[in-house]
Amino acid sequence: MSTPPPIGRPRQPNGFWAFLRVFGRGLNIVRLIILNVLFFTFLGLFVLMLLAVGAAKHVNDIQDSSVLVLRPEGRLVEQYSVSPLQRLMSKLSGDEAKEVQVRDLVDAIDAAATDSRITRIVLDPGHMHAGGFAALTEVGAALDRFRAAGKPVIAWGSDLDQYQYYLAAHADRVLLDPQGSLFITGLANYRLFYKDLLDKLGVNVYLFRVGQFKSAAEPFVLDHASPESKEADSYWMGGLWDGYIADVAKLRKLDPATVRAGIDGLPDRLQAMQGDLAKLALDEHLIDGLATREELIDTLRSQGVPAGKDGHGIRGVSLDRYSAVVPDRDKPGASAVTVVVAEGEISGGQQSAGSIGGESTAALVRSARENKRTKALVLRVNSPGGEVYAAEQIRREVALTRKAGIPVVVSMGDVAASGGYWISMNADQIYAEPNTITGSIGIFGMFFTVPGTLGKLGITSDGVSTAPLAGAFNITRPLDPKVGTVIQSIIDKGYRDFVGGVAKARGKDYSAIDAIAQGRVWTGSQAQQRGLVDQLGGLDAAIQKAADLAKLGKHYAVRYQEQPKGAFERFVVSLNQSAMASSLQSYGLKLPSWFAQLQTMAPELEMLRTAQAGHPNVYAYCFCSPQ
Repeated sequence: MSTPPPIGRPRQPNGFWAFLRVFGRGLNIVRLIILNVLFFTFLGLFVLMLLAVGAAKHVNDIQDSSVLVLRPEGRLVEQYSVSPLQRLMSKLSGDEAKEVQVRDLVDAIDAAATDSRITRIVLDPGHMHAGGFAALTEVGAALDRFRAAGKPVIAWGSDLDQYQYYLAAHADRVLLDPQGSLFITGLANYRLFYKDLLDKLGVNVYLFRVGQFKSAAEPFVLDHASPESKEADSYWMGGLWDGYIADVAKLRKLDPATVRAGIDGLPDRLQAMQGDLAKLALDEHLIDGLATREELIDTLRSQGVPAGKDGHGIRGVSLDRYSAVVPDRDKPGASAVTVVVAEGEISGGQQSAGSIGGESTAALVRSARENKRTKALVLRVNSPGGEVYAAEQIRREVALTRKAGIPVVVSMGDVAASGGYWISMNADQIYAEPNTITGSIGIFGMFFTVPGTLGKLGITSDGVSTAPLAGAFNITRPLDPKVGTVIQSIIDKGYRDFVGGVAKARGKDYSAIDAIAQGRVWTGSQAQQRGLVDQLGGLDAAIQKAADLAKLGKHYAVRYQEQPKGAFERFVVSLNQSAMASSLQSYGLKLPSWFAQLQTMAPELEMLRTAQAGHPNVYAYCFCSPQ
């Protein structure tokens, strides 16, 4: 018989059973954590769904005699640059990286033109940031169609820049706050130059290019803009500015020379007005009157616009709320013109929305081609270019789409230059706005070496190689002239390919395209005069042309080919209607402001984001966005 343990002293388990007990407790804790995470995740989704249902009911509650209030905030874009989940988190945190899709603005205005519940539009563009004039022209044309339907547009602002005013000028009446301002100063293109800094750091930059006017990489090798760059910039910016003056004068029924004189003589005229910019704008007939926001509301109320639900303000519906009920132009099952958006810098591989990836954007074109509903393709391009090979990947898919019997029409946005033109050149037709920035047909490459930088740190590089070029691309060594010959040969070939491809696509001689290439930038109107663009017009005109080429008649759908979304992401997209997000906020759901912030970089430095050290980086890029 075994001796029992002494009373009061529990039996001690052996090592194995102790391990099992501890392991079991740990496993149970992990199980509880997982179950809690799953429980609260599904609970959160359930609550969001309930709130979304309530928000949807709120969204559809648009009353008669309502005013569509357009107050776009943030950048005008062709495609959101952040994911649906990021947008929702941003909205709920109150720290949104604001973006407005051009097509959402245009579709809302066009829908409101035939919506009997909407009597007029009130436009407040003072919080909108435009990257160029072409997108504003698209939206302005929609406002003109709204007015042609017999409905008035009233624009009001407190402080307007020249881009915001360009849109406001499309209104029947333009009002400015008495303490407000209107600044129209002209266009400029000033860039930062890094040569002196790189010299101090001991970084050697070697630029290889073809094209007398290809100036995109000059900031790395010069401390000032070259004469050729200034000559070319003056020409295309002068064309843009002439168009701006002419458009404003036509919309305001003024003489272009008078408008130009008023802008050029701003200092003296403003001094005569004792610094009152609002009165100066009224005196020069750029606006129709001065009014505070309260006076604007009183005027609308006197014109029969009902008060809001609380008896204050006006019965208005915001862009976000109205966009949620605008019918989709896609008709499931119908033959379609498919639109692929190519916006942003062109880089290799897979890129997220708001950027163009050689693989990801090519895949979108390929998917559109392979979709049985696609009878015509519109490539909407808003890009300054980027990596040559990535652009070539996309161009090949465009060519294959045409080879498959599907007509392709390119619609150029604010800028479709350099690599942006490369991906466009094989279309059946190219459309651009008169104030689109395009051309810049040229190639450049850069190579960096840092022996001087290492030398400042007391570091040197030495060794042996088995062949003349072995290790020659090592950035720790000075550039071998033979390497320079290799890179320049690659750049020369790239330029010949670019010019030759354009010549073949446009049915012209190589020499004819070479004469208008050389990296030179053109406006849409200037490009059309030189045979680089077929027609002047916006996205809707391009879509209609594509439908005509495909012989679709009047009954066809318009669908956007975008990267596929999972079930959860589709749910988030449905929540992402800003009206719903606003409703969720009204329920008290708010997240910390640090949930969403974007970083900004100098454009030249952003171009180098995907550069590979010790590798010749070849670009078709254009830094041609005026300020």
